[in-house]
Amino acid sequence: MTNDLGKLWAERMTKSERDTSFPDSEPRDAATLMLIDRSGAQPKVLLGRRHAGHKFMPGKFVFPGGRIEPLDRSMTAVSELHPDAQKKLLERVAEPSSQFARAFALAALRETAEETGLLLGVKRDQPPIVPGAIWTEFAKANIHPDLGQIHFVARAVTPPRRPRRFDTRFLTADASAIAHKIEGVVGPDSELVELTWVPIAEAAQLDMPTITGIVLEELLARVEAGMAHDLPVPFYFMVEKQFFRELL
Repeated sequence: MTNDLGKLWAERMTKSERDTSFPDSEPRDAATLMLIDRSGAQPKVLLGRRHAGHKFMPGKFVFPGGRIEPLDRSMTAVSELHPDAQKKLLERVAEPSSQFARAFALAALRETAEETGLLLGVKRDQPPIVPGAIWTEFAKANIHPDLGQIHFVARAVTPPRRPRRFDTRFLTADASAIAHKIEGVVGPDSELVELTWVPIAEAAQLDMPTITGIVLEELLARVEAGMAHDLPVPFYFMVEKQFFRELL
């Protein structure tokens, strides 16, 4: 990918219309999981459409994800993050630690399970040891998280004076990592009312937040570059009403 293309994406972020009339707040650490299916001719990504009644991004297509919970740091796993992914997750972090880095991957897996019913990892005869109730579904299904399958794709901080602010790490994993499905999680009365697999190159045509569309392009570029863990990770952030894109 060229630097010029990265600059264009940062400009798109800057020019995107947004209401900045809200009281400012500190961004919360969050993680999002982009599931990729590369079994066909075109790589596809899993997107969910949010309920139209939600105050936050109603009706938008998004990736499953959410903020880190304290118990995510101590959930067990059958493998740990690739060293390159861990290193990049801890760049520009006030108090870096391996537990903090793995919390992003585990939060993404947990939120994906909660919002889509899809549990990623390795199925074994015995359940994993879980730190608390938020991880119960993995124990019920004998699914052990596998952090070695997680790739770090992008990071973005919500601009100031927005209703909710997140410092989000966009992660990805292959659809082959899906080890169990809980039925009935997605539906008309749920946070996500539908799930759809869409070719990455076409997904940005859906109604989605600007950053989601841009990260999809970052994901496609990463797939085309070979998905190696040592590839640079773009970091989007705003300074004085202008977005910047730097590489971690």
